[in-house]
Amino acid sequence: MGGHLDPKHGVFLGGWGNFGVPTPMKGITTYSLSQNRQRPAAGMLYNAFFNTYRRAKAQVLYVLPPFIAAYALMDWATKKNEYLMSKPGRLAHGGDDE
Repeated sequence: MGGHLDPKHGVFLGGWGNFGVPTPMKGITTYSLSQNRQRPAAGMLYNAFFNTYRRAKAQVLYVLPPFIAAYALMDWATKKNEYLMSKPGRLAHGGDDE
């Protein structure tokens, strides 16, 4: 009725739908896919590119304005510092004359 006794794995009764009986059990359906038909990376590069574009497009209005503001502020501060460290800037704002 059952399979042979295997000391390591026990008794093999058959695969799904055929547990040690000569005729398969009714009502149990199994599906399988051959290993050479499986494609775990199918469309990976295509989906990665377009998903990255979609996500970046959704976040651009949250990220871009602070970067633009920070760049403008840094540009203004650099120009103001260069002016204040120049001769006309020191004369205009009463810096030390050496």
